[in-house]
Formats: sequence, C-alpha cells, structure tokens
Amino acid sequence: MPGPMELVLIFLLVLLLFGAKRLPEIVRGMGEAIREFRKSITGDKDNKKDSDPDAP
Repeated sequence: MPGPMELVLIFLLVLLLFGAKRLPEIVRGMGEAIREFRKSITGDKDNKKDSDPDAP
C-alpha cells in the first residue's frame, strides 16, 4: 500500500496530466466503475435468490 507521500505524488501527476477541470469527472467515473464491478460480483448471488423455483 502506498504511503501518504506516494499518494500526493500520484495525485499531482494526475492533476498535471488531466487538469483541474477534468479531475472530478475522472474520479466520478472511477467510482461508478468500482460500484458497478462490486454490484456485478454480488449480483450473481442476488439473482440466484430471485430465481429459486421452489419459492411460492
């Protein structure tokens, strides 16, 4: 796991590469991607519960 100085350096590099205006869009997109990924992993378990043929 990177330390605080490495995280600051990575943040500054991303800020320089993409600019301050696009940074919130990028972070929001990454958050949505992570959320969808987690939902797809746990979604298989939820679908099995819903498709139970023995349920009344």
